[in-house]
Amino acid sequence: MSEPHDRRAAVTGIGVVAPNGTSTDTFWKATQEGISVLDRVTREGCEHLPLKVAGEVRGFDPAATIEERFLVQTDRFTHFAMAAADLALADARLGQADTSAQPYSIGVVTAAGSGGGEFGQRELQRLWGKGSRFVGPYQSIAWFYAASTGQVSIRRGFKGPCSVVASDEAGGLDALAHAARAVRRGTDVIVAGSTEAPLAPYSVVCQLGYQELSHEADPARAYRPFTDAACGFVPAEGGAMLVVEAAGAARERGAGVRAVVAGHGATFTGASRWAESRAGLAQAIRQALREADCAPEEIDVVFADALGVPEADRAEALALADALGGHGTRVPVTAPKTGTGRGYCAAPVLDSAAAVLAMEHGLIPPTPNVIDVCHDLDLVTGRARVAELRTALVLSRGLMGSNSALVLRHGAAQ
Repeated sequence: MSEPHDRRAAVTGIGVVAPNGTSTDTFWKATQEGISVLDRVTREGCEHLPLKVAGEVRGFDPAATIEERFLVQTDRFTHFAMAAADLALADARLGQADTSAQPYSIGVVTAAGSGGGEFGQRELQRLWGKGSRFVGPYQSIAWFYAASTGQVSIRRGFKGPCSVVASDEAGGLDALAHAARAVRRGTDVIVAGSTEAPLAPYSVVCQLGYQELSHEADPARAYRPFTDAACGFVPAEGGAMLVVEAAGAARERGAGVRAVVAGHGATFTGASRWAESRAGLAQAIRQALREADCAPEEIDVVFADALGVPEADRAEALALADALGGHGTRVPVTAPKTGTGRGYCAAPVLDSAAAVLAMEHGLIPPTPNVIDVCHDLDLVTGRARVAELRTALVLSRGLMGSNSALVLRHGAAQ
């Protein structure tokens, strides 16, 4: 189906900058092997704080790929976004010449929860330590949650529809859905995703108010959802950007359709109301299945939200049973984020990238650090599971109450 009118939203490029890999290949290798990179927080200024374990991106040099004029006016979370966008565009075989020809046909949509905390902290320290004359002019924009959309579009010259989704951690999935709908309405290409950098001291202090945050000091025990030992989630930095474009146009230019964004649903049930999230998440799943014209038994794998809070984990397991019926207890479920940390809005985008790669490789990645599952789920643990995967369901919930579900179909199955 390569006709120009085929406007299904196809994923043609993936770019990843994550704690377990600063490229899509290294990310997938670590993910499929179930490698956990959670470790003690090493960021300067965090030593005395109650948060002890996180997923840090190490070995990332933004100056190697991003021009100095952009580096000085942006925070670490935007550095991740620009680097991941470059990787995704290269993966989709969209070079500068291709994207410059029709700048109004390419847009950007991102989601972010923490914003530019590192940049903001530095400038505030200058304000109180030296005075207002020492505060840089980019303080007004670098901290802002919309900065990544703005800087990616400016740097690459994209003048199509650009937006930012503000819907809690679930915003990562909502951004992909927003991109898919823009493509179906007529936009040629959308670069979509989320990156986060919530590990500066100021950002960490802001997170300490979350009752769901894990304070466990042992990396192997700090984030263990769906177990009796669940004690909260571990935060992470990094994220992913995807290229979403019309399937017909992608095939016309010889690009491979890696997956199709087939359906999405979103609801809201309120901050930390985890028992109520059962109904809200189940409804989001039903909406996503309906939009995708997908029967529950067609779901081959679920990438779980996996908060790591007993009440929330129970609600998610029950939501799957509610929405998928008996299939909800039989379908393989995985949560590879237990090896990298839960990167707020970026977490479900990384899960979506992993879902596309899982379908391509016929392999369900395991859930690191989790063995003794205490819920009625077929949770993949220990090692990857070989399976024929045509349709994946990705789930996300936010601490403030947003719920989102996304159905992805394997590109070869279209």
